[in-house]
Amino acid sequence: MADIVEVGVAELAATRFAVSPLSETVAALLQVMGRTRGPLHQPWLRWVADELAREPLDVPLAWALLTAKGLGWPNFLVPAPPHATSTIDDDLALLGRTAARQVRASISRVFGDDPPPLVAEFAARPAAGLRVLADELRVAYERLVAPHWPRIRAVLDADVVHRARQLTAGGAERLFADLHPELSWSAGRLRLSGTGRDVVVNRGPGGLVLMPVVLGSPDVLIKRNTATQTTVRYPARGVGALWTVGAAPAGDALVRLLGRARAELLEALRSPATTTDLALSLGVSPSAVSQHLRVLRENGLVAGRRSGRSVLYLTTPLGEALLGRRAVT
Repeated sequence: MADIVEVGVAELAATRFAVSPLSETVAALLQVMGRTRGPLHQPWLRWVADELAREPLDVPLAWALLTAKGLGWPNFLVPAPPHATSTIDDDLALLGRTAARQVRASISRVFGDDPPPLVAEFAARPAAGLRVLADELRVAYERLVAPHWPRIRAVLDADVVHRARQLTAGGAERLFADLHPELSWSAGRLRLSGTGRDVVVNRGPGGLVLMPVVLGSPDVLIKRNTATQTTVRYPARGVGALWTVGAAPAGDALVRLLGRARAELLEALRSPATTTDLALSLGVSPSAVSQHLRVLRENGLVAGRRSGRSVLYLTTPLGEALLGRRAVT
């Protein structure tokens, strides 16, 4: 049994990637609630526990919308970003433009005829509720996501670069074959298995929007009903290394071979980062980072990939072998 998305040639040509801070914020709230909690995010969850012990997170409407008895939640919470990259301001502005009928229809699908009081009030006055919700989600972003956003964004950007190369090299078949084990592509149909009975997704206008997620579950989420483009949210590559980078010092043998600065740099680049990110995290100047990166790149230990105006650096399989670890997947 599967969710089935009919995608014609025109829609496939319009399919694109996008990165969304709001998507990560909703995923973060679901992690904190325990609805999608997984072992990869335990270091982040421990940080969150300390942060919320210091000052609780006051977002009652957001909590209420995410606590449906079933597995779902209102899909208008993560609208399809109109561009490849967006800020939290862009995402929240788009959320605020959600039509009242879309709000009510989504709430009805998730909660049925007996929504919690806060949700019922929201459905009765969607315009006012969207303003409250946007304020709450901004607070949640600033508390839970923003302190880690540069590192999260680097992982998301690296995933998009990798997937775009797959699409260019092998088309949709190669892209979707590697995107997630439960996704498959054949004869103009994208199938997400393991979702119960076969359901043909009410695809929105235009192509699909493929959205990698760092803080989400290991599952793929496809919007079944939407007034905007249909989003496919999937786990980003390299999440496993995100919270463990720098947890252990570089080994003595590696320090003797490369020097401490380059050994630490190689370890840090198990998760993708820009020169600026590295300079801030390691406490050295950008020029010093650039010099060390040049040496590591010349020896095949680090590779750089352009993402927009930035270049993301990542330890190569050879560098991973030197670190004594498997390559990030």
